[in-house]
Amino acid sequence: MTSKKRLLLINAVWWSVCAIIRATILLQQGITYTEAIADGIINFGLLGASCIFIINNMRYYLPKKEKYWYVLIVSVALSFVALFVSRVLVKLLFGSDAHYMKVFEDAIGIRFGISFLLVGCMALMGLLYYTQEDQQLMNERKNVTEKMAKEAELFKLRQQLQPHFLFNSLNSISALTGTQPEKARHMIQQLSDFLRGTLRKDEQQWSTLKEELEYLELYLEIEKVRFGHRLQTSIQCDDEALQMKLPSLLLQPVVENAIKFGLYDTVGEVCICISAKAINGMLNVTVQNPFDPETAQPLEGTGFGLASIQRRLFLLFARHGLLQTKTEDNFFITTITVPQLLS
Repeated sequence: MTSKKRLLLINAVWWSVCAIIRATILLQQGITYTEAIADGIINFGLLGASCIFIINNMRYYLPKKEKYWYVLIVSVALSFVALFVSRVLVKLLFGSDAHYMKVFEDAIGIRFGISFLLVGCMALMGLLYYTQEDQQLMNERKNVTEKMAKEAELFKLRQQLQPHFLFNSLNSISALTGTQPEKARHMIQQLSDFLRGTLRKDEQQWSTLKEELEYLELYLEIEKVRFGHRLQTSIQCDDEALQMKLPSLLLQPVVENAIKFGLYDTVGEVCICISAKAINGMLNVTVQNPFDPETAQPLEGTGFGLASIQRRLFLLFARHGLLQTKTEDNFFITTITVPQLLS
């Protein structure tokens, strides 16, 4: 049922009850059944029509806080008009009954007061109803706007991570073209598969850890072509953790950050260790890379990749502290905690 129909139904029930009460009171004062019923129908029918007018008016013009006096003035005016018209009608119908007209005239002040209170009450109900409805619509629009803004920011964060890796890969392909064309062709194929997977993942918000690791393997294979034997990886995951979900494309920038700080500032072989466990119903992923304190650049918390992941996690879960970094025994350790969404 629409809001207008609900208010009209409330209005009809309200004034029907009032008409019955008025007719009962008049019967106790010695008024005939015909006059009592006609009085109730005329008086409260007019008041009901007045309330319908107010309710319809509020659908198109809803007074704000500074204009609530508008409701008061309209209620007074409509109560007066309804009483005046009802007096004219009952006088035309029952003007010959001196007793009924005396009862009507003696109570005209009380009738006006009751009419004003009842009309004012219905007007306030309509005002409250439409104000709440308007607020609900505003909240829905606000929520939709915030959701769109959040999704746009998430999309922007994800897109900003790709160029670094893409440019590095193209530079490596360019370098390999002259000296090792077979390896260059293989790298192009791997890069194509990786980017195709990125396009597919852009259409979904969540992946299982198993799916994310399969995608990550493509990225690592490309990086191993770039860095050769220097890049080694170790991946250890619990069976339970593999089935847990995380935002798509979350791990690749974290591993990219580990490779950047692990290989660029050290010599010799480097092993990037990735481990995942299910802890207290949440997915806990740790990425660890060695670094040389003497040659490494200052690590002030996070770089762009980790900062973007931190922001993305906050947008998704509205919680801080889901990404933690620390240094321990010449290792840089990044830990991500992913709460699991309820099914």
